[in-house]
Amino acid sequence: MFEKLRMQDQKEARYELAARLQYGAGLRLSELVRMRIQDVDVGRGTVTVRQGKGDKDRVTVLPKSLREEIGRQIERAREVWQGDREAGLAGVYLPGALARKFRRAAETFEWFWLFPAKQVSVDPETRIRRRHHLHGKVHNEAIKRAAEAAGIEKRVTSHALRHSFATHLLENGTDLRTIQDLLGHEDISTTEIYLHVVTGENGLGVVSPLDEDEAFLPNQKSTIGVHQSSIEPSKGKAA
Repeated sequence: MFEKLRMQDQKEARYELAARLQYGAGLRLSELVRMRIQDVDVGRGTVTVRQGKGDKDRVTVLPKSLREEIGRQIERAREVWQGDREAGLAGVYLPGALARKFRRAAETFEWFWLFPAKQVSVDPETRIRRRHHLHGKVHNEAIKRAAEAAGIEKRVTSHALRHSFATHLLENGTDLRTIQDLLGHEDISTTEIYLHVVTGENGLGVVSPLDEDEAFLPNQKSTIGVHQSSIEPSKGKAA
C-alpha cells in the first residue's frame, strides 16, 4: 500500500512518508498532521506527541528505517518555512496560552509543521492568513485511494495504521503496558481490545507451521503496513 501512496505523489513522497510514520509510531491522525519540527528527535529515534488525547504528552518510537527520510522532510519543511518568513506571512497556529506566553514562537522553525500544507490559507478562528499543516481529510483520502489500488477490499482509513502498529507489536511479544504507553491509552482495557486480534481466526493464538511455510511462497499478495484484522476495529472505545 505504501508503494501506491508513492505513486500518487510523484513530486514529493509526503503521503507515503506520513503513512509510514503513522504506522511506525502508532499515531492518531490528529497527532500525525499536527506534528511539529521540535517533536521529532532523529538522533534519539523518538517522537513526542504533545497534547494528545486527554491533553497528555507522550513519547513513542521513530522507526530507524524512517530517520533518514524524516531528516530530508525536515529540510523540505525548512525551505517552506524560509519562504514564508521572506514573504512576511504570520507564524503558524499556536494554542492560546502558548501564543500569549511566547509571542514570537509561531515564527520560529522549531514550531513549524513537519508536514506543512502546500497552500497558504486563512485561519477560520483568527482570520489570519498563514500556513497550516497537512489536512487530515487529504491524508485519509490518500490512504483510501492507495488501499483500493493495492486491491484491499475492506474499508481502510488512516486509523487502521495505528491499529496495525499495536497488533504487530503484540504479535511480536511486546507487553500490553508498553503498548498502552506508546499509544497513549489512559485505560489498559482499551489496549486489551487488541488481544482478540492476535489470537488469530481460529481463536487459539497459533498458526500452523504449514501455513507459516506457505506464507513465503511466491505470488502472495502483500498488505504490509495494514493488518487485515485491524482494518475494521471493534466498535466501542476509540483507540
